[in-house]
Amino acid sequence: MVVLNNLHCSLSSATGNVLFLPAGHHSVSSNTRLFNGNVFSRSKNQRVTIRNSSSQPYIDQLNNAKLIYSVAPSMGHNKKSHPESHFRVPSIVLALEQLELTPEFRDSGEIIEIKDFNPASVDDIASVHERDYVSLLEFLDSTMKKDVVFNIGGGPTYATETTFQDSMVAAGAGLALLDSVVAASKINKDPPVGFALIRPPGHHAVQHKPMGFCVFGNVAIAARYAQRVHGLKRVFIIDFDAHHGNGTNDAFYDDPDVFFLSFHQDGSYPGTGKFNEAGAGAGEGATLNLPLPAGSGDAAVRAVFDEVVVPCAQRFKPDIILVSAGYDGHVLIPLAQLQFTTGTYYMLASGIKELARDLCGGRCVFFLEGGYNLESLALSVADTFHALIGDPSLASEFDDPNVLCEEPKAQVKEAIQRIKHIHSL
Repeated sequence: MVVLNNLHCSLSSATGNVLFLPAGHHSVSSNTRLFNGNVFSRSKNQRVTIRNSSSQPYIDQLNNAKLIYSVAPSMGHNKKSHPESHFRVPSIVLALEQLELTPEFRDSGEIIEIKDFNPASVDDIASVHERDYVSLLEFLDSTMKKDVVFNIGGGPTYATETTFQDSMVAAGAGLALLDSVVAASKINKDPPVGFALIRPPGHHAVQHKPMGFCVFGNVAIAARYAQRVHGLKRVFIIDFDAHHGNGTNDAFYDDPDVFFLSFHQDGSYPGTGKFNEAGAGAGEGATLNLPLPAGSGDAAVRAVFDEVVVPCAQRFKPDIILVSAGYDGHVLIPLAQLQFTTGTYYMLASGIKELARDLCGGRCVFFLEGGYNLESLALSVADTFHALIGDPSLASEFDDPNVLCEEPKAQVKEAIQRIKHIHSL
């Protein structure tokens, strides 16, 4: 039993049960939801009505929404004891239900879940990755025997018999959300923000191989889709995962129409994302990497957002904002030491939503990346949802300030000043 202030989270890896009991909310029995392929059988998807269509009932429904989300848990893509496990998305979904952040608890229609959507096409994936790599992963998917797991790429990354199809579904869930957000923006000056609760994550995957738990670059694929299908030429990508999104960085390194901005822990995996990695050729200046010292914490992120993210976005003038939303910088996760809290993610989500509203007609989609402590992941995503629908944060109920160390304010200030000098902010 893990206790964090007024919230209790009980996890049994044997049955896959995760139970959240927030103070002030109804109790839910431990067998409410099992994490298995029967409950989360979302790989059998049908085409969502909004995908490349103009279904009027769905358009009308979007008019009242503040947040739309899709779920692709990739239950078959799993390796025992691996941190990037099939428990991740179900733990988030269960927390959303118990914190009443799902459609059945919001009769006003302010939250919508897209349940039926097509997987991404090979052409969608090939807009970022080499076709030979896509074909190889499909071949492994079709020839692999049940329960056999291969380590592939770096990270270590793994593949199972369902990895190819699961990854296509995950990318498709993000594209369906993008379609919906764009459709809503045509009828509403304040359209809903999208959040793709998907895995495997994507921001480390490079053109020709998987890497760092990531298979296909979901955000990068969505950026090319936004340009190709919706004519949204200028795409601004914010990556707040604790680790540098090297795959996304590389995909657009020489592209002036996609601005990639990442702040991450200095010296962490995969060792890229230095100050001087700022784009090349026509794309010089359209990549910004801000490595932060360990222990940076909430105040540092607020300074980064106000002094770096906002002026960069204002100068770039994007048509849409996409977000690699990684939650592995949380203080409860040992893979990084950034000391982010649930409140950090609430602040970031609020700021990004406002930025999208001010600069690009509210068009904004979040994509789940890292986050491997099920408790902190679920609660941080839930508080992100609170931010995106305009509800107060519940971070004070979840976060314990006693576990935080003093922030290295001088080092953070120096890093911000350095990046502002390099990019003339």
